[in-house]
Amino acid sequence: MQKVPMTVQGEQALREELEFLKKDSRPKVIKEIAIAREHGDLKENAEYHAAREQQGFIEGRIQDIEGKLSNVQVIDVTKLPKSGKVLFGTTVSLIDVESDEEKTYQIVGEDEADVSNGKISSGSPIARALLGKEEGDVVSITVPNGIIEYEIDGVQYI
Repeated sequence: MQKVPMTVQGEQALREELEFLKKDSRPKVIKEIAIAREHGDLKENAEYHAAREQQGFIEGRIQDIEGKLSNVQVIDVTKLPKSGKVLFGTTVSLIDVESDEEKTYQIVGEDEADVSNGKISSGSPIARALLGKEEGDVVSITVPNGIIEYEIDGVQYI
């Protein structure tokens, strides 16, 4: 099975979610099912069915996280040589060549991506165009409404 790249912070967040699901959510939903069972007829018991559905979601998420963690390749960008090259985990400052607008993105794993917080997946078109490039390079990225050119203003290994 292929290793899944993830930042140190991404792995930590997944481990915390897994612990929360196992130690808080799972016992809570088991209690809810037991209470709902005490109400009698299970065929028409909405609380019982809702709790069972929630239990299925929790168990599925636990399996999903455990699967991801078993195949994770944690990349600690702070330990990489600071070459000015865009790599997985680096934070890249870009300047739109046409508008001079500045943008900053951290290139992260698929599960960590959150564009509203400046974290883009390494598989996204922007990240794929940036990976391997260096400070000062101009990168052309094809987007739905055309081509955008960005100059790589800085690369941080934080």
